[in-house]
Amino acid sequence: MTATKPMLILGALLTSTSALAAPSPQTLIRNVMVFDGARSLGRHSVLLTGARIADVDYRGAVVPGMQVVDGTGKTLLPGLIDSHVHAFAGQDDALLFGVTTQLDMFSSPQSTQDIRTRMARGDNAAAADIFTSGILATVPKGHGTEYGFSIPTLTKPEEADAFVVARIAEGSDYIKIIDEPGTVARPLPTLDAATIQALVVAAHKRGKLAVVHVQNLASATIAMNAGADGLVHLFTDKDGGAAFAALAKAKHAFIVPTYTVFEVFKGRSGSATMLDKPALKGLLPKPAIANLQQSFGTDRAPALDTIEAANLAHLLKAGVPILAGTDSGNPGTWYGISLHRELDLLVKGGLTPTQALVAGTSAPAKAFRLADRGRIAKGLKADLLLVDGDPTADIARIHDIAEIWKDGQPVSAARAARRAEIAKGAVAKVLLPVELPADGRIGLFGTVDGKPVLKSPFGSGWMPSTDSIAGGTSTIAIAVTGAAPGGQPALVMTGEIKSTFVAPWAGISFSPGTQPFQPGNIAAAKGLRLQVRGEGKSFAVMGFSTAGGPLPSVTALPVTKDWHEVTVKFADLKGFEPANATLLLIGATQQAGPFTLEIADVRLVKD
Repeated sequence: MTATKPMLILGALLTSTSALAAPSPQTLIRNVMVFDGARSLGRHSVLLTGARIADVDYRGAVVPGMQVVDGTGKTLLPGLIDSHVHAFAGQDDALLFGVTTQLDMFSSPQSTQDIRTRMARGDNAAAADIFTSGILATVPKGHGTEYGFSIPTLTKPEEADAFVVARIAEGSDYIKIIDEPGTVARPLPTLDAATIQALVVAAHKRGKLAVVHVQNLASATIAMNAGADGLVHLFTDKDGGAAFAALAKAKHAFIVPTYTVFEVFKGRSGSATMLDKPALKGLLPKPAIANLQQSFGTDRAPALDTIEAANLAHLLKAGVPILAGTDSGNPGTWYGISLHRELDLLVKGGLTPTQALVAGTSAPAKAFRLADRGRIAKGLKADLLLVDGDPTADIARIHDIAEIWKDGQPVSAARAARRAEIAKGAVAKVLLPVELPADGRIGLFGTVDGKPVLKSPFGSGWMPSTDSIAGGTSTIAIAVTGAAPGGQPALVMTGEIKSTFVAPWAGISFSPGTQPFQPGNIAAAKGLRLQVRGEGKSFAVMGFSTAGGPLPSVTALPVTKDWHEVTVKFADLKGFEPANATLLLIGATQQAGPFTLEIADVRLVKD
């Protein structure tokens, strides 16, 4: 509603039964270069009314109450869209970097529920919107099952229909499918071609997109032939040539390269370079920065760059849509800021700045059928990014943020508040203390039908953990026996530490938070006590907390061939904060070789 009557400015005009709504606030961005998501429109004045774009070429008067922003020397773009994240953390961070929409590619439905509820009632101006695949489709012990919480799986085409129905009932906006056979050194079970095709058919029958996780050309070809709508990674094993690009074009598929995350696992901490950009710095807490600064081994990324450039060239020539996505949630990435790195990398890989900007705005909106965003046009959501200079000429100008609008509301105040909070060294969120069990025991190990069962009285439980999540190849197998002193069942770990990763490990981890990787307050305990024996070269206890982010605090675990009791004091885990603990890990580490480790009667102790 426009303010056409003075009385509407002065107050509500009452009717016999109700009050008329006050006029929606208006913002006029004057004399600004407009990139509408597809092309540059030249210099215009853009009018926002409430949460919508009212006019892309406003030529009317400045009316009382209208907020006016001078866009001289600046470019206005649609809010950025990250086409691949895992939204279990950092959900309020992305918006601070101009990412107004995130496409989640695997998380529990509960982790995005709050934001989705706010979106439904039109009250999500303080965070990026999230659309989600929910639980991904994979096989037992396949990729996606290693993250500490139980998920439904499937193994044959006949199960596909029920799987898709269940995901839609949980709120999935699209279906994500895993085709990940692993490597020769670390093979993984994965879905077969027939089941992938059945999942695609089941999704399409219900009007949903089906996207596929791949990392090699063979899997990508299977996904295309199965009718997938898109790939949420670009394979990195080889150049697919014109033949694959032609296949993707013929199948009307899109590709999300996720160049950002692949460079991390090739030893280059690219997203960390964004921390030096003046308009991007000072917005992230220490754990996020620590996550950004991770890399793995020496820089092996030049070979990746060559493959990415070759594949992108073929895809662009064939006219295959490219979407910008980061895989944020992984080491070396973070929400919002990593999309800035992805845009830089896409240009490095051969896209023009305009093509990269399309990949981060209108292309994902079109591919994922988000008709209300991704472009600057009358009636669409007023999710906008204002930057200094012209990023269609120099992609680096996308980092020079002047203002962000989400649902028509400016984000500058939130950015300033976050910077002030970070500058003061704000502590992590205070969590209510966990009530420890009376005997302190957190390791409730047993068997059902001969299979190990690992339970805990609180938290999200126990799970095997290896360096495979960081590209390593160390291995572990677990069993439970009744051989420990005092009759307590013993958890038996056998495996091998391999030096293919810079800091290898294999062991068992306990998550004290209600969901995996989320913190829990175990400050009522002063340490960890357990019975232990084993054989191997090096053992340790690691403590992870929000203070250290992904970097553990480590202390040696003395292990001999005979059972004995060990107490590890949290004070010996330098930098570990039990009030915000995210993980405790017990296992073999560092020195390559086979190992056996048995633990029993694991307790949190107050002395």
